[in-house]
Amino acid sequence: MQEADCPRRTPTVTEAEVEALVKGICFKTGPPHTLGVELEWHIRELHDPRLRVPPERHEAALAAVRALPLASPLTVEPGGQLELSSLPAPSLSSCVDLVSADLALLRSTLAGFGLGLSGIGQDPWLAPRRTLTAARYDAMEAYFDRTGPAGRAMMCSSASVQVCVDAGHEEPGPLGHGRRWRMAHLLGAVLVAAFANSPMAEGRRTGWRSTRQAVWAAIEPSRSAAPPYGAEPRAAWTEYVLDAPVMCLRTEHGPWQIPDRLTFRDWLRHGLPRPPTQDDLDYHLTTLFPPVRPRGHLELRMIDAQGGDDGWLVPLAVTDALFDDPEAAERAYRIVEPLGERAGPKPAPHNPLWLDAARHGLADPELHRAATACFAAATEALPRRGASRTVRDAVGAFTERYVARGRCPADDLLERIDGRRP
Repeated sequence: MQEADCPRRTPTVTEAEVEALVKGICFKTGPPHTLGVELEWHIRELHDPRLRVPPERHEAALAAVRALPLASPLTVEPGGQLELSSLPAPSLSSCVDLVSADLALLRSTLAGFGLGLSGIGQDPWLAPRRTLTAARYDAMEAYFDRTGPAGRAMMCSSASVQVCVDAGHEEPGPLGHGRRWRMAHLLGAVLVAAFANSPMAEGRRTGWRSTRQAVWAAIEPSRSAAPPYGAEPRAAWTEYVLDAPVMCLRTEHGPWQIPDRLTFRDWLRHGLPRPPTQDDLDYHLTTLFPPVRPRGHLELRMIDAQGGDDGWLVPLAVTDALFDDPEAAERAYRIVEPLGERAGPKPAPHNPLWLDAARHGLADPELHRAATACFAAATEALPRRGASRTVRDAVGAFTERYVARGRCPADDLLERIDGRRP
């Protein structure tokens, strides 16, 4: 069981204290200067990625990679996916160098077991199956099973590239936290479309370029949707946290309780079956999965995992450029701001803009135009961000292969299945 799964004895909190804590810890403003990335990967047989890795060999491989001297924390997701989470880096180049070194160690170690890392947003071949037994995941699975299969598919079959950027300045402007929060929820749809890489599940076409995003949209909105668009970020997020259902009540011994439609606000006001503590609040925050999650920084969670050794570099570099280069940030905001009308009043990822991005990718003409302009702005900014030739070449190749042609990585898999590509 992970340390975060174990309840700690901390003082109880009031509703007013929770509001102050959430506003204080989730949007820490200041000049943007750090960057992070969280990479999720499926572990697959090198000779045939459609086969499930035998449990004994999977466990042996996990034991080996857990012993590696990695710079980035390594965790294992419920379905056996590996997640590599970089520490906050002072620059794009520093982040790339550290994570690349860790990935090289992971790949070489897994290769010794005949295994490799597969970057794709949703497992295209295998049905969801949980491999980890832990109180958190037992409770999460039971909670999600109440409303359908999407929760299990998210837990056990999905993988992403999550880019973490600073919340931004307190003051308004292209790097202000209010502007960055709004832009993340509009640019997010463009990132979904450009990097869509999951058109299949359990061996069948799903009709979505990003099945992973469709799965997230199928999870209960009170946990997976964004706060209302246009509201002040801190106030909107605080209301979201208080009104979200409590996923589980942790106990030191025995299975965790799964409450029935108990919001955190209700728990605070009624104090049953026991008063909540600050540790309960901290844990509650980890069970909320909107597409943009404020955790002191902004965690952008909408990007499918990318294939190839260097595919992850592209969403990291493009996102960094569009958020933290002032000129590119201003251009990007002007590009995506008109998309708000198409999004309408529903929050991401349940509004028409986000659903069309997940279903059609860059075959959608408006999203194609926005992606073309955003990638151009990012490409111009990358030298100013100190991006290496490797990073710039990766972005250039992706732009030429996909963005310029109105394609996304999902189209490659679909063409291979159709026999149109070797």
